[in-house]
Amino acid sequence: MPDAPILPADVVPPVDVDALRERYRHERARRLRPDGATQYRRAAGEFGYYAKDPYTERTEREPMTDRVEVLVVGGGFGGLVTGARLREAGFGSVRMMDEAGDFGGTWYWNRYPGIHCDIESYVYMPLLEETGYVPRWRYAPGEEIRQHAVRIAEQYGLYRDAVFHTRVTELAWDQGAAEWLVRTDRGDAMRARYVVVSSGTLTQPKLPGIPGIEDFRGHTFHTSRWDYGYTGGSGDGGMTGLADKRVAVVGTGATGLQVIPHVARDAAHLYVMQRTPSSVDVRDNRPTDPQWAASLAPGWQRERMENFLAILSGEDVAEDLTRDGWTSTARLQRQMITGAVDESLDPAEREHLDELADLTKMEEIRARVARLVADPATAAALQPWYRYMCKRPGFSDQYLQAFNRPDVTLVDTADHGGVTRMTETAVVVGEAAYEVDCVVFATGFEVGVSGVVSGTMPVHGRGGQALLEAWGRGPRTLHGFISHGFPNLFHLGAMQNANSVNFVHILTEQAEHIAAILAQARKTGARYVEPTREAEQAWCDTILEVAVDNSTFLAECTPGYYNGEGTRRATPTSYSPGPVAFHRLLAEWREGDMSDVLVPSGGGAEVPA
Repeated sequence: MPDAPILPADVVPPVDVDALRERYRHERARRLRPDGATQYRRAAGEFGYYAKDPYTERTEREPMTDRVEVLVVGGGFGGLVTGARLREAGFGSVRMMDEAGDFGGTWYWNRYPGIHCDIESYVYMPLLEETGYVPRWRYAPGEEIRQHAVRIAEQYGLYRDAVFHTRVTELAWDQGAAEWLVRTDRGDAMRARYVVVSSGTLTQPKLPGIPGIEDFRGHTFHTSRWDYGYTGGSGDGGMTGLADKRVAVVGTGATGLQVIPHVARDAAHLYVMQRTPSSVDVRDNRPTDPQWAASLAPGWQRERMENFLAILSGEDVAEDLTRDGWTSTARLQRQMITGAVDESLDPAEREHLDELADLTKMEEIRARVARLVADPATAAALQPWYRYMCKRPGFSDQYLQAFNRPDVTLVDTADHGGVTRMTETAVVVGEAAYEVDCVVFATGFEVGVSGVVSGTMPVHGRGGQALLEAWGRGPRTLHGFISHGFPNLFHLGAMQNANSVNFVHILTEQAEHIAAILAQARKTGARYVEPTREAEQAWCDTILEVAVDNSTFLAECTPGYYNGEGTRRATPTSYSPGPVAFHRLLAEWREGDMSDVLVPSGGGAEVPA
């Protein structure tokens, strides 16, 4: 059933604000659980096999005790761009390390059928011009993205000293040598002058804490460790191993939207276990136009990336180069993605107008569900009742249509807090048991929890101080990268800096910033890099001073990872003026002498105040 055109906001029938608010509150209450985020369990211990690498065999090796100038922990795009920029800055001794068996990060682990990026590939995939590559699709499939990660690593010689299937178990600062002792789960005791942590937040799978999950005698796996040995097929589908199987997919977030149409086509019967429906807008994926690709002038990717980021950040832009579902809803993203706002409006008026625009957009999305799904009861269950940015928006041209198949059953688990339990042969929701042969968990990741923050990568700085102890009341950094008391240690991520839906762009800017600092440290002969206590405190104060309070918005949202499953009050951790303003701030800071982080060799100045 083809999509009908989405009506522009000015011709959509007026919304009943009060009625929609009440419906949103009702639907939220149906899904609240007293256990909040603890309803999930880690893929560790007795459930560690859910996180095992199914793609690359671990190769045994002797423990390493050598020295490198820079160790980059993490082989995803953050680590890769950091490695590339360090190479360009003249750093030859760079070691990449990852728990995976190769480069790719999120795209190494996630290889499930149907996987694509939901950000346009021309702005998402980094270093396209540097590697001479133009993606084949507007929204690239996962394997194309993974191969691009390999391309970057090969071009910049990052395989040279790389170590895979290796996890850091401790970082300990050696003050006398001015370097880090790095211990790993392979018995390594290597040393590095600088350590850059880019261990990612979309690699460690999380599992629902379903009673009886260990009793199920059928087959189970997590989407981020797809078992093609069981299903057959590839990222394009063709899973012949499911032809006689009854399959349950648990989860209908961004992963579920992509994998469910493929499982629906290939399985004998599919049960979709849904607690909260995603908003599903038009994707409109298509191959790259060769003529357009041939017309691209030097600097095209940087221009397109900055244009996309500026639009989503609320900046004044003359032209929208992307024109997709993200840029058309930029106004609605202000509640979660920080950036500039229309200061000409009174805040109360601005919030009122933003809410009207939000309600109107969600009415359009619900209308699309009703238009595409034939069965009225199924369509009703698939309609999302919450504000646009309460969950990451979804896009698909196949997901909703999959529920028109007679061999697909939607199971709404909202009134039961999710799947009730599992038996030896079935998934149980309430009192209804669904006999299945296989259960696939599309239940996401430990979002926002790096090894440093979770404590699985313990860090001990000057005097043996534990980083988590120093951060007992929250992260303390300069610009989100470096902390007093922990010299030569850099973090990539969304902590005390900026954020955006195109997080690879954020990581790219961070990588360039770190490379610039290390290049300056080398040029000036600095003993190490560490912010003064005053510079660190000033930045922590700045984060609080410019913070935008979105706790009311989150408190009214349907439960999800944005709001700790409805139980967590948000604390400001990002630079609220937005990523464009933040990147401008970093560029201006780099134009200075960096004296507040570069500790000179010799004398009493080695330990900054």
